[in-house]
This record gives sequence, structure tokens and C-alpha cells, in this order.
Amino acid sequence: MEPRSFVPKGAASFRVDYDGPAKDIYFLLLPKLTMLAFSSAVEPLRIANQVANKELYRWFLITEDGQPVRCSNGIEITPDFELRNLPRSSRIFACAGIEPSDSANPKVLAWISRQRTFGCHFGGICTGAFALAKAGLLRDRTFTLHWENQPSFSEFFPGLEPTSNLYEIDRDLMTCGGGNAAIDMMLDMIETDHGNDLAVIVSDMCIHFRSNNRKAPQKSAYSVALSSRNQHLINAMQYMEETIEELVDITEIAEHAQISRRQLERLFQRYVGTSPVQFYIELRVARAHALLNETDMSVAEIAAATGFSSATRLTVRFKQRFGQSPSAFRKSWADKPDGNASE
Repeated sequence: MEPRSFVPKGAASFRVDYDGPAKDIYFLLLPKLTMLAFSSAVEPLRIANQVANKELYRWFLITEDGQPVRCSNGIEITPDFELRNLPRSSRIFACAGIEPSDSANPKVLAWISRQRTFGCHFGGICTGAFALAKAGLLRDRTFTLHWENQPSFSEFFPGLEPTSNLYEIDRDLMTCGGGNAAIDMMLDMIETDHGNDLAVIVSDMCIHFRSNNRKAPQKSAYSVALSSRNQHLINAMQYMEETIEELVDITEIAEHAQISRRQLERLFQRYVGTSPVQFYIELRVARAHALLNETDMSVAEIAAATGFSSATRLTVRFKQRFGQSPSAFRKSWADKPDGNASE
């Protein structure tokens, strides 16, 4: 691999009193990775070097066979090299995106396990936690991944429970929920390595409002999303989310929110424009849609996992929402080359 400079020119500058070796970061690029999450992890490293005018970090891209990998948006990224043994204590981030359950094959998983045995430290970006879980790296660890993929993750790995936080750092394991959450995770690393002042400047250069709290939720609070601060409504929605598999009666949901059913119905009509029953159904159908996309569960199993009493009842609701049955929906994806309608 030809030498390259990791210190680009820039107008902003900041003195960093560090003369040690650069920290090497390796990104394992898995098929259909999310480009936004990947670039959000790389750019803070580049900016840190730029404003410090020295190599604080170096980054290298790896794919299974050394060939370009296609992102979820169809753009290809060319790696630096294929799978190989890395120096002890290297930091490796598994970068994934859509269809994460199929992104890491046995060869990749064996490589991850081998590098972990050698003493490398791992992280997951967006849905990289799927590969780490398959390689056995998430047992007894606090971790997260993108909120959209958490339901299917829980079905694949029932003994592992991701948090809903932006990012997590548990000893030598770093994971984030994707998107701009990767910026916050890398800013945390930069602050640990080189101080808060540099992290602040890098955040400003990214024009990114740093959360300063890894426990910030990935999704906006219901109160913000609905322009409402009604705690009864928020509690009801959260309870619906938590009880998707059980199909709880609306009266019980109202009791949980500490209001009457009639009051709950008025709140939903005022702020959501629909009834609590319809909102609950839409929530469950959306979860079924995610499980159809990202798991091999049967329609009957998905019905049970989303609170429908039978596959038939799920099919009726799913068809109303998406215009086709769950089986037809899944087949339509299977018939597309590489599962991508644009190819």
C-alpha cells in the first residue's frame, strides 16, 4: 500500500501537545453499509488531524476480499486491503447498514474472532453489532445499534439487549446507532485521547451540536415529535411500543397512562389525528414490516411477535397498509437482483 498523508490542509488550527504515534483505526466495510454512518465516523478523525496539523489518527478500510464494497445508496467504496491479521490492540469498527443479518459471512466472522483473540478492540457502527454478536463479542456487554434494526436484532439474538442510546462505550467496546451518532462516539474518543478543547473544535468544524451524553435517545422524544409535552400521551405511546407482542387492550393502556380511555382517545385525536387503536395497529404493522425485511421468520411467527392473533389477521392489516400480503411483499424483494430494485 502506497504511503499517503493523513493531514490535509485547512484554515482552522489548534495546538495539540502530543508527539506520540498516531492511533490506527480500521473500518471493516460490510456489504450495504450506511455511508452516512461510516463517513460520520471518519470525518472527525480527518478534522482532528487537520486542525492539529499532525497525525493524531490514521484510518484504513478493509473488505473481505479487498474488492470495492457497495453501500446501501449504491455507491462503491474502494478499500485499502483485504482481511489480514492486524497489530495487537488495533481498533476495528464493523460498519454495516441494511440487511445486516446477512452482511457477515463465516469467513468474516472467523476473522473478527481471530483478531479479538489477538487483542484487537472492536466497535460497531450503525448495524455492525449484528456481526459482533455473531462473532460472540457482545455477551455481557452494553451496546447499541440503529433503532430501526433493534427489533430484528432481538429476534436473532434473544439473549442480547441493545440500549436505545446514541452510542455506548463498555470498556474496549464502542458501538453507535448510526447516522450522526457516529460523530458523537468519535468525539468521545477524541476527547479521551486529546482533551475536550480539541473535541469541541472538531464538533464545530462538523457543524454538529454535540449531545455530550451517550445516553441520549436515538429517536426524538414523543413530546418533541408531536409538539406536545403531555406526559399521559407519551406514556401511552411508550407502553404500546413495549407491549407490541402482547396486544394490550386500550383501556389497560389508558390505565397505565393514568387517564380514562375517553381522555386518551381525545389526546390521540388532538395530537396524532387518529385513534389509539389505529395508532397501535400501525405500530404493530410497521414492526411486522421490519421483521419481514430483516429476518427469515415465517408470517405466523411474525404475527405472534407483533401481537396479531393469527397470520390471517396480520395479512389483512398488512395488505391495508402496504397493498399486498406479507408473503407477496417478501417474494417481491426476493425476486429483485441482490434485493435492490434499482439494480
